[in-house]
Amino acid sequence: MRETDLYAPIKTFLEGQGYEVKAEITDCDLVAVRGGEAPVIIELKLSLSLALLLQGVDRQAITDWVYVAVPVGKGARWRGQVRDAVKLCRRLGLGLISVSTRGLVQVHADPGPYRPRKAPRRKTALLREFSRRVGDPNKGGQVGRPIVTAYRQDALRIATALQVRGPSRPAELAKICGVPKAGVILLKDHYGWFANVSRGVYQLAPDGVSALDLYRDVVASL
Repeated sequence: MRETDLYAPIKTFLEGQGYEVKAEITDCDLVAVRGGEAPVIIELKLSLSLALLLQGVDRQAITDWVYVAVPVGKGARWRGQVRDAVKLCRRLGLGLISVSTRGLVQVHADPGPYRPRKAPRRKTALLREFSRRVGDPNKGGQVGRPIVTAYRQDALRIATALQVRGPSRPAELAKICGVPKAGVILLKDHYGWFANVSRGVYQLAPDGVSALDLYRDVVASL
């Protein structure tokens, strides 16, 4: 598609709602006017880029009713992009429109003031993780090894105890390591660090030995 391919379907869509539509008015790709209402400005691009968003924000000096329009993409990747784009456009007070190759126009978001909906559970989870995590074992933007969470620190405590003591029971490890949920961590074994050698008895698996080496700096601080 070309940018000009977006224009005709959107013009028809708006005219069906009683707007008079014209293109390229003082640098605006599309301007729609209906009676004495505030004008609607729509900027057309082939992808949702920073340049397009900045263009839309600039047009907000003229009217509150500013949309950005892009062609429809394909598959799950496109659906994910739209979800993210809607969140971003809403934060910026912009509307978002997509146009399919068949000329179908879809309005994903209308312009409006950003009113974030708070997520108390996410805040609680964030603060719980912050308080439970020992020290600051990660570096912002790190790559090369998984993030050290409070859960991983608990698993490392258990792995260290098993390396020293050998096969042990969850209740013993919970007391020694100060990890009340040791039994759950051993049972679920998210990281593949533990092996159940007999009923209710666990030992350190080869991956657990490797983990203790990978996270030796973390283990030293626990």
